Amino acid sequence: MADVTGQFPYRAEIVAENLRVPWAIDISEDGTIYFTERIGNVQKIKDGLLLSEPIVSLKSPFISQGESGLMGLVLDPDFGENHYLYLMYTYRENGSLYNRIVRFTEEDDKLTEETVIFDKIPASATHNGGRIKIGPDNKLYIATGDANNTELPQDKNSLGGKILRIELDGSIPVDNPFPDSPVYSLGFRNPQGIAFNSNAVMYASEHGELAQDEINVIIPGGNYGWPLYTGNEGSDSEDYQKPLVSNSTETWAPSGLAFITQGPFTGQLLAATLRGNRLLAVSLEADGTAAEAINSWLYGRYGRLRDVFQAKDGSIYLLTSNTDARGLPQSNDDKLIQLIPTD
Repeated sequence: MADVTGQFPYRAEIVAENLRVPWAIDISEDGTIYFTERIGNVQKIKDGLLLSEPIVSLKSPFISQGESGLMGLVLDPDFGENHYLYLMYTYRENGSLYNRIVRFTEEDDKLTEETVIFDKIPASATHNGGRIKIGPDNKLYIATGDANNTELPQDKNSLGGKILRIELDGSIPVDNPFPDSPVYSLGFRNPQGIAFNSNAVMYASEHGELAQDEINVIIPGGNYGWPLYTGNEGSDSEDYQKPLVSNSTETWAPSGLAFITQGPFTGQLLAATLRGNRLLAVSLEADGTAAEAINSWLYGRYGRLRDVFQAKDGSIYLLTSNTDARGLPQSNDDKLIQLIPTD
């Protein structure tokens, strides 16, 4: 990996600040920005201005404890017509923590009609995964952590330590790799990023135990090793998938991912990193399944980065995560930052 010291090909503008552990971002076709705060808020930026109040603030049984809380967010592909928005959050029931996927309807700058579409994902104060994305196939993909229980990722009957794939109504797709199961791939510790390239190749990021962070190409039914193997360990085994990239010495803690389709980083996979305090840019070979190089940008400039998102105008958005009790908050943290190509 190379730390790039040349001119960064984007200029940065602060879109919103003084945020409370922002976690995930999505942008509608008309440019309206939606993002989550882990404490339970969904915020909206309309016509360039952050609304004075969240469009929803989750209440009990929702709980935000440690790394748990309100995490993933994604807009329905037909959001302009149905106004559906999907969230992943943690709640407490009978003394136990779980994560669930819910659908809300937005109307008049408020989220209403909460519908639980998928439930009882193992949760804990750490290792919740939390990223949700809708793929090119219109299926909902869910990254789940091992919930601090290393027995779950290799258990095909458990929802923990997996990438799950469901229909937008919560039902199980008939072409999933395991019959009547939402499990799409297994063997993860704490995956926090999902992205798809222009040819529908799927990628996921994962936090390793001691360094050994990974960015993986996700295939149906693939086993990614945890807790039996991590990083490049076991890469010679036909039973486990080798990472696209991994780091054995320095902890990155990669979170949100974005595949870039226009501008200076076209064709590259970007990863927001937490402990790494940088934006990673992975150059890919033509088929998207092998890495040619990894470059590091913005090291230390904004601190911890939780999510990265490409807007349709080619700008890139970053969410910082310095108020999550693991960072060193800078002035007016946390922030939503827009990176605008300078060309």
